[in-house]
Amino acid sequence: MFDEYRLRNYNFKLLFLVITAIIFGTVMINSADSSYLKKQLFGVFTCIIGMIVLSLISYKFISKFHVILYTFNIIILAAVLLFGSSANGAQRWIGSDNFIKIQPSEFSKIILIICAAHFLYEHRDSINTVKTLLGYAVLCAIPLSLIVAEPDLSTTIDLFVILFMMLFVAGLSYKIITVGILCLIPLAGSFLWYIRQPKHLFIRDYWVERILAHLYPEDFASTTKYQQDNSVMAIGSGQLFGKGLNSSTLATVKDAKLVSEQQTDFIFSVVGEELGFVGSSILIVIMGLIVLQCIKTARKANDERGMFIATGVAAYIGFQTFVNIGVATSILPNTGLPLPFISYGLSSLVSACAGIGLVINISLQRRKY
Repeated sequence: MFDEYRLRNYNFKLLFLVITAIIFGTVMINSADSSYLKKQLFGVFTCIIGMIVLSLISYKFISKFHVILYTFNIIILAAVLLFGSSANGAQRWIGSDNFIKIQPSEFSKIILIICAAHFLYEHRDSINTVKTLLGYAVLCAIPLSLIVAEPDLSTTIDLFVILFMMLFVAGLSYKIITVGILCLIPLAGSFLWYIRQPKHLFIRDYWVERILAHLYPEDFASTTKYQQDNSVMAIGSGQLFGKGLNSSTLATVKDAKLVSEQQTDFIFSVVGEELGFVGSSILIVIMGLIVLQCIKTARKANDERGMFIATGVAAYIGFQTFVNIGVATSILPNTGLPLPFISYGLSSLVSACAGIGLVINISLQRRKY
């Protein structure tokens, strides 16, 4: 459980960057809506301690429980569909606001990274065989199908990207990738044609509306696109240095409530408005450095399993950051992915911190040169 660790190998840089990002996020959440501060502070305190403790437990030991973790993941995802609570047309949570409310799909991210890493490690010499690829597809498809049924398309896409990046690093053949891309091109064109049709099977109306709103923003300016347009306005209004934390000027988009859920999916609009271009750039640099530290750890990992886990966490943090900021700046269709360590949400914070804890442990057991 506890291998021979050397303190000099402990990745204090990554730990410092993550704690800095968490503090940054807590300040912005308080500025967006102070009513969430107490819960977030409790989560921050718990997650930082948990992250440090997890960083001292061997990732090899944790990987031994991959079957239990995978089974637990399936059970809690099924429980969401059977007993979960709903909000805004989606059933993604277990529990209540009065006590504790968790989002199991957030936990799936780190659980699937561990399970996928173990699978790829066990089959590292046969990655490009049909049997291995089908096995990997089934392993991923079961939890992903439960998540998309909630419905939670954004998390499904997020997990798909994470799991594909892990497979790519494991040595997926470029021939297979090329064939996949050649197949996706006509499928993408067919999909864009299909969503323009009056009736859709297997696709929810709000998914179609968000894609069309991105393609034809002028037609949805007062409805679907309204949220993103106001987010862009908020970010632009901050100009170079922003209006200052907890700004109360009449021009403040936050106080006018022109962007809903600013403490979660649109937290970057608060950053842009109150801290301006400089503050936004600092945040992006911090997130970029966290991803780079994860990639560096993957390259120096003691074995392939550690490399796969660190790669998965890097893809998790990097892709979610890109999508969240892309949505807030309207360069991507509107979707609901939190900004890791910054957005409000204890389930998201637990998952992200658990991933970083594993990455730090991998750095403790890095190869000796």
